[in-house]
Amino acid sequence: MQEADILARIAEGDTDQFGMLYDAYSERIYRYIFYRTHNREIAEDLTSATFFKAIQGIKSFNAAQGNFSAWIYRIARNTLFDHYRAERWHEPIEVAEEMADPANNIEGDAINRELISKVKKSFAKLSKDQQEIVTLRVWDELTYPEIAKVLGKSEASCKMAFYRATLKLKELAPLAVALIILFSSVSLQSVEKFIK
Repeated sequence: MQEADILARIAEGDTDQFGMLYDAYSERIYRYIFYRTHNREIAEDLTSATFFKAIQGIKSFNAAQGNFSAWIYRIARNTLFDHYRAERWHEPIEVAEEMADPANNIEGDAINRELISKVKKSFAKLSKDQQEIVTLRVWDELTYPEIAKVLGKSEASCKMAFYRATLKLKELAPLAVALIILFSSVSLQSVEKFIK
């Protein structure tokens, strides 16, 4: 069943269909939050909170104002901000040190640790906005229109910020491309776009 059909059924009152959206997005939202908290338990809790808020507000979702993907990421982002405010815990967004899958231990050897350390230092030199946009684009694989909706910015400003960030990363850390391959599930085609 297509996402638009699921959303139409939900709009008609069939909220049981929300489970299909949960299945489609839960892992992506978990990764989004985990990359920013580096804590599995917090990521699990905030993912649950995100979907709880989404199901409570699903009838207010308006497909004419954007797609479901951007909407759920915006809820996740706000949930994350609420968590930071509640905990009074503010730290810059960093590149994840491990994937959501506990079986993936990419820091298993010294070479990977050194690579990650170099790229993290370069990534930290980007502005917070650039870090967020690169993370949403590369790791979360959102489109520019989705990123614009999530961040409340124009699509053009998101594209420009991403472009400037990639130029800076290529200058500071040519190994950034290796990081993309290690940390994400993006296709080789996406990596090639990132390099160009």
